[in-house]
Amino acid sequence: MATSTVLVTGGAGFIGANVTRSLLEDGHTVVVLDDLSGGSIHNVPDDALFRQGSACDPAVVDGLFAEFRFDYVFHLAAYAAEGLSHFIKRYNYINNVLGSVTLINAAVNAGTVRCFVFTSSIAVYGANQVPMSEDLVPSPEDPYGIAKLAVEQELRVTHEMFGLPYIVFRPHNVYGEYQNIGDRYRNVIGIFMNQALRGEPFTIFGDGCQVRAFTHISDVAPVLARSVTNPAAYNGTFNIGGDTVYTLNALARATADAMGVPLRVTHLPARNEVRRAYANHEKVRKVFGITGDEVPLEEGLAAMAAWVRRQGPREPSVFEAVEVRRNLPPSWLAVLPDAH
Repeated sequence: MATSTVLVTGGAGFIGANVTRSLLEDGHTVVVLDDLSGGSIHNVPDDALFRQGSACDPAVVDGLFAEFRFDYVFHLAAYAAEGLSHFIKRYNYINNVLGSVTLINAAVNAGTVRCFVFTSSIAVYGANQVPMSEDLVPSPEDPYGIAKLAVEQELRVTHEMFGLPYIVFRPHNVYGEYQNIGDRYRNVIGIFMNQALRGEPFTIFGDGCQVRAFTHISDVAPVLARSVTNPAAYNGTFNIGGDTVYTLNALARATADAMGVPLRVTHLPARNEVRRAYANHEKVRKVFGITGDEVPLEEGLAAMAAWVRRQGPREPSVFEAVEVRRNLPPSWLAVLPDAH
């Protein structure tokens, strides 16, 4: 495919940084838009053009579309904290819905965008039967999942009204290099590894028997980056991620081994979350011709652990603008500035 100009939102974040690298390797011109609220400027490759700003700001977004004739948009920016989303509803919907709509409007108005790629989440399924497949009726159980489903539906009606092609990916529990290990509210592997560096026990909400499948970024980023070259994927929705499932207790042991520390776990009071969440990936394999095996958890953890050790420990972040404190997990409530 000829070189194209691509916009990547959230390109200083974890998934965005890796997708940006894949796009650059394929010879595209990449413009990264990120407000650096969760990502780092150091994650952005030197060959990408970086613009600091928010997808929620129409002036910023419209200005970028006026400056560049984007062929493709990869909308990867989000605040993906499912558990916290119950307590930051307004922030969740502004960032995860209105920001997306701002980009969709700009893509329609530009008239140059050949495909809009969006990272949704298996959070849209809620407590559905497992493994979750794309033919299930979504029933999200948290505001984050509701926001992601709303954008999926918006892309569908936008295509029907204006002809904007799109691809929706529903990744889950992705981990690996460039992940923000200092976020206390999301990315359990990053949280565990940061706790290991800080000499702290791993913290698990509830009994640790929750079941998840974990996905190394190298199994995800290249598929997303090259999806726009596959017309059979257009206007489709795809689960993407690992097939092998683990309890959080098993994950904690594997992460401790990767970090070379003894396993110490503190079990916190359970929070309201889906107990079993993992997906079927037959559709993405068929459409994209994926034949290789997934990166084994031990191998992926070892690669991430090596990167994490080079970065060093991080002070866990505190989301101070909590909107609803009722039923907030005690460990999150305790770190708020005026909690005492």
